[in-house]
Amino acid sequence: MQDIIANNEYLNGNRTNSLINRKMIFRILGILLFIEGVMFLVCAGVSLCYKEHSYIYFIYSTLITAVAGAVLVFLGRKAENKLSRRDGYCIVAFTWLLFTVFGMLPFYLSGEIPSVSDAFFETMSGFTTTGATILDDIESLSYGMLFWRSFSQWIGGLGIVFFTIAVLPIFGVGNQVLFSAEATGVTHDKIHPKISIMAKWLWTVYLLLTVTETILLMLGGMNLFDAVCHAFSTTATGGYSTKQDSVAYWNSPFIEYVIAIFMVLSGINFSLYFMCLKGKFLHLLKDDESRWFLMSVGIVTLLITIPLVTQNHYGWEEAFRKAFFQVASIHTSCGFATDDYNGWPPFTWMLLIYTMMAGGCTGSTGGGIKNMRLVILFRNMKNEFSRLIHPRAVLPVKVNQQTISFSTISTVNTFVLLYLITLFIGWIVLMFLGLGLTESLGLSVSSLGNVGPGLGAYGPAFSWSALPDLAKWVLSFMMLIGRLELFGILLMFSPGFWHKR
Repeated sequence: MQDIIANNEYLNGNRTNSLINRKMIFRILGILLFIEGVMFLVCAGVSLCYKEHSYIYFIYSTLITAVAGAVLVFLGRKAENKLSRRDGYCIVAFTWLLFTVFGMLPFYLSGEIPSVSDAFFETMSGFTTTGATILDDIESLSYGMLFWRSFSQWIGGLGIVFFTIAVLPIFGVGNQVLFSAEATGVTHDKIHPKISIMAKWLWTVYLLLTVTETILLMLGGMNLFDAVCHAFSTTATGGYSTKQDSVAYWNSPFIEYVIAIFMVLSGINFSLYFMCLKGKFLHLLKDDESRWFLMSVGIVTLLITIPLVTQNHYGWEEAFRKAFFQVASIHTSCGFATDDYNGWPPFTWMLLIYTMMAGGCTGSTGGGIKNMRLVILFRNMKNEFSRLIHPRAVLPVKVNQQTISFSTISTVNTFVLLYLITLFIGWIVLMFLGLGLTESLGLSVSSLGNVGPGLGAYGPAFSWSALPDLAKWVLSFMMLIGRLELFGILLMFSPGFWHKR
């Protein structure tokens, strides 16, 4: 287990106090934009397969993106082939922003989403795998645009930069700094000493999950296009559907169970699946975080199933299925829906808010605080109670039989506190913009946790189209900082980040 967040030193020691390597940043961002241009061409191919005119807008977007990428590569010529931790944070943050700015072009140029605010929001929601949408008639979009929505989530799921770590070595710029800046967990198991090879293995696992789910969904009655799009959204824990009614459109228990199971699978640390492929199944069974996560899903599902039977008069199987699907969807920050939980007993909303905040496991595509942090937090709290009784006792916090350092515990406590403060500020800002108490809370928790559906008028049965434009920009920012786990973005607002020290 490698301590990443608690590491306060930059990976290239002699560059810690240096100025930011702007040329190298420009070069890498330019290469990444070329990669996004290739993604547009894939979507253009989908449009051509369905004989749609929308392919031309992906071509336009490719050309614009390629020109911008060429300019950045030109600005980055003769760059020093080194990256500091600070450079890594810049690359990651600007990658997500640039991918969103250029990723919205097909929506905007085609007129299928004619508002800049809406197009930016929809794209940011896609790349951050939030899944919140401003669309009130999803089926009216062309196949190419529908595919781009799901494809953007699939690329954003395991991480745009993490994806390119497997590609960048081809251009001679692969670097562990990017992984450290983009990685979304407290701790990560290194399955290979080379980050680029580790990235390729994890993307192989990611692809296997996607292909397997696609096949199962087709067996359940989905056509190839819908199955691929929903598999993209599920493994990315994104939540974009090709139907306005989401997964409920098919009214199929088989499809609901398949997607629910794969949402849970996508919420578990992917490195554990790699260990399973190597025959080390005990790693998955003994992992403390995975057991905490699965136990949480099971307990919350049970607590919701019972009142759905006793108060909402569902049958036992239907109540379990609806509860399991919604809990799996929200706990993994996926955002699919088969039922409107606004009609459930109000106390279940608090359970769902907990799952929104908890999120998935480290090393997964899930959002939220992450269950590893919760494990560390609660075990540290347990130790503090024990110290009140035994003041001189040495009580280390252990996860997977490894002692967690005090610096990591401090970082976890700081992160959780900062998460709650950010959530509260977002809640206040949204109420200031005229939104209701419940709606503001749901939107803030959902956006910061990259969940998708909120509460009240912005629950799973509604889009977010009625939001004021300013609220959409605020929530887009919250999606971004939530996806990059607060520090990666908020650190850049510190004056000291940009100055030589």
